[in-house]
Amino acid sequence: MLIGIPKEIKNHEYRVGMTPESVAEAVHHGHKVVVQNTAGDGIGSTDEDYIAAGAEMVSDAAEIFQRADMIVKVKEPQANERKMLREGQILYTYLHLAPDPEQTKDLVASGATCIAYETVTDRSGGLPLLKPMSQVAGRMSIQAGAHCLEKAQGGRGVLLGGVPGVMPGKVAVIGGGVVGFNAAQMAVGLGADVTILDRSPEVLEKLSIHFEAGAKTRFSNKANLEESVAEADLVIGAVLIPGAAAPKLVTRAMLGSMKKGSVLVDVAIDQGGCFETSKATTHAEPTYVVDDIVHYCVANMPGGVARTSTYALNNVTLPHALALADKGWKAALSDDEHLANGLNVWNGKVTYEAVAHDLGYTYVPTKDALV
Repeated sequence: MLIGIPKEIKNHEYRVGMTPESVAEAVHHGHKVVVQNTAGDGIGSTDEDYIAAGAEMVSDAAEIFQRADMIVKVKEPQANERKMLREGQILYTYLHLAPDPEQTKDLVASGATCIAYETVTDRSGGLPLLKPMSQVAGRMSIQAGAHCLEKAQGGRGVLLGGVPGVMPGKVAVIGGGVVGFNAAQMAVGLGADVTILDRSPEVLEKLSIHFEAGAKTRFSNKANLEESVAEADLVIGAVLIPGAAAPKLVTRAMLGSMKKGSVLVDVAIDQGGCFETSKATTHAEPTYVVDDIVHYCVANMPGGVARTSTYALNNVTLPHALALADKGWKAALSDDEHLANGLNVWNGKVTYEAVAHDLGYTYVPTKDALV
């Protein structure tokens, strides 16, 4: 199979679909890999590194889309990239379709077979291809939030860890999954006063056992959420409903109860965001202010630490990429029900139920595509 790796073109996106080491694995499996020039610059990998791994380098993304049987990316294809997809071509990348009707429309029109990293599952019901980026984003959320709290950035001028004789900053983490756990770890490590909210008693118990006195846990009902948000200097939105749009848990009215210069970091922004006032931002202009509250809503946070993120991502995406290339997508999905859960769009049809429901498409089960 001919695998194509275009350079990412989303604003300040420095990751790349395959590292040179991953390319070498694909070549070892008997496949050809075409990589766009300078695609790996953001992770410190040169064109020469890719050539040494066995890749062919080309200058034009259009050539990659025209020739490749499978396109491997990191972020969702941008509008001009979607125009280059063709019927029967495999697209393997993050998609996050539920809050993105325009992308969904274009992918449906393309006839391509679109497999989303974020909905591939594992035996435990987890999301293994989303997990490493959730770990990165969770940890970065505290780093970013701490920076935004500085007065020069529009924040309250609070140091999360405090100093002897001065109380630490208060952090509220909404959601105790992978993002929330990693955010809490970082915040606790800095010495912040941390509260984690979740609706699952089992999750709350695990978090309580892990953090002991280092972090507090609260059941996420309306009253507890409103109180925690009002008290916090930094609120991390870490809510995920796999494949579906995130619920709007923090309303605009709740901003009025917050302290001026407090910070909201919405890690759920890829799925539409869990704050009513959220809108996607970029690394170029990461923040904006609503009602005196600083909002950080960068939709590709892990792109800011591209090398770490790319290698972490490739560790989990490569085995499936090889299966798709070795077997073809139908056989690969038929052999692996968890990879099959990644199929979101096929032959002009939406094959992921949450996306179909949120965007008003007729849902076509994946099994219909595998006949």
